[in-house]
Amino acid sequence: MAEVCSCKSLCPCAVGQDPDGGYCGFSWVFHFDRGAINGTDVSGLSMGILGDHRGNVFDGKVQIAVILDERADEAQQGVLVDAFTGKAGGPLADLAGLVSDIVGVMHAPITYDMDKGTGSFTVQGVFEGEVQGYTALDGKTPTTVNNAAIGAVVGATAYPGKVTRHEVTDTEHGLQFKGRQSAQTEFHLVAA
Repeated sequence: MAEVCSCKSLCPCAVGQDPDGGYCGFSWVFHFDRGAINGTDVSGLSMGILGDHRGNVFDGKVQIAVILDERADEAQQGVLVDAFTGKAGGPLADLAGLVSDIVGVMHAPITYDMDKGTGSFTVQGVFEGEVQGYTALDGKTPTTVNNAAIGAVVGATAYPGKVTRHEVTDTEHGLQFKGRQSAQTEFHLVAA
């Protein structure tokens, strides 16, 4: 998952704090290298989320627009929506519990090329960006954030970084913001 938000430095939401100035605009791109949801293969697909909230993210007042990969067939779209709206349970149900309003669902071509906090993503006609992950003083070892509050939801190590280019091109839903900080999270979910 690649995230960009409007805060100036490391994401305050990640540690349970209020966003800079009390407002957060964000874009997320989830990419599924491999896997299935309730028996439906979603390997190679992506999904975008564009959203915002005022106050603390854990107050559950997040509004989002959902962008499904245009390559997903009807069954794949259904399981992705079920998973990310919490109907499939698990950690994604906790994430869905933060959302108060889904302002739109659309389809678009999505590209995703991220590794350890550095890379690019495009949700055509909605948003796109390039980010550079932070590193240790050696300039090679990626900086990581572990055991963060939001990590309880997505459950994985995050690679924070800075935005080198980000543009929200969708104007229909009023979710415009300037991207400043970024993070990438690689996670593995298994449901029994």
